[in-house]
Amino acid sequence: MLIVPEREIADLLTRDASFDAVEKVFAAMAAGDAYNFPVIREAIGHEDALYGFKGGFDGKGLTLGLKAGGYWPNNLEKRQLINHQSTVFLFDPDTGKVAAMVGGNYLTALRTAAASSVSIKHLARKDAKVMGMIGAGHQATFQLRAALEQRAFEKVIGWNYHPEMLPNIEKIANEAGVPFESVPLEGMVEADVVISITSTFAPTVMSDHISAGTHIACMGTDTKGKQEVETALLARATVFTDEVAQSVSIGEAQHAIAEGLIDVSNVHQLGAVINGTHAGRTSDDEITMFDGTGVGLQDLAVAAAVVDLAVAKGIAIEVDF
Repeated sequence: MLIVPEREIADLLTRDASFDAVEKVFAAMAAGDAYNFPVIREAIGHEDALYGFKGGFDGKGLTLGLKAGGYWPNNLEKRQLINHQSTVFLFDPDTGKVAAMVGGNYLTALRTAAASSVSIKHLARKDAKVMGMIGAGHQATFQLRAALEQRAFEKVIGWNYHPEMLPNIEKIANEAGVPFESVPLEGMVEADVVISITSTFAPTVMSDHISAGTHIACMGTDTKGKQEVETALLARATVFTDEVAQSVSIGEAQHAIAEGLIDVSNVHQLGAVINGTHAGRTSDDEITMFDGTGVGLQDLAVAAAVVDLAVAKGIAIEVDF
């Protein structure tokens, strides 16, 4: 078995490699070449943590495995650890033997940012100029850094439940040479692209916060009952996702479907746009939404890329298991 420790991931994995792995696996899913296993995700009744397992099999890339981990909201304050903690396990699809164990924290941050970035590439208007961020935590910095590579943005606007955290994303905007402005939620009407990266069970983003022609990516933690945006916004938008089954059960679509505003047929795979089997955005006035639920295949694709890089650089640790 090969081990790639968490401490090595940042020096191995680039945003470009993450983007490429995620884009390819979304396409494989839409083509029917890869599928995710049912997700197990539970509140464990300790430290307010959400813990679960995500896995799948990519028959095209021959990647089999799972990610174990979740969200510990008290980690940063109590222990100076990031709130998301996870590990990826890869298995040989020919024998079932464990092949690799890969640190999943930095990997998860990059693959989550890559997913929204892929959605911006394929769904946002080409002339998008104003980038809107709702959320300013650890993951928001990865989201913004990746998003700014997809369009020639001229301004970043941001809002957060805790305004004192906004300098986290202002720093990323400044590093990219893009001016930053703190705005009220109502100010998001100025944005051409919005990323919402919050863990909420009541909507933060209302329909009237989003203008015609905007692309919005909902990237917050997904579980039963979670909700980042008002259901009326899904009724206005063309909705895309990584995995339809997850979007309608633990993602943003769950509430809109329960209210009868949309049905399952109104939720489309982003991979179909990548493959050219769905037109994607069809007008400059159309609102497009990407519900990034975080599928196991994303983690496996990026972890497999990390293992290959670690082996090539002689960093992977081999153990007899």
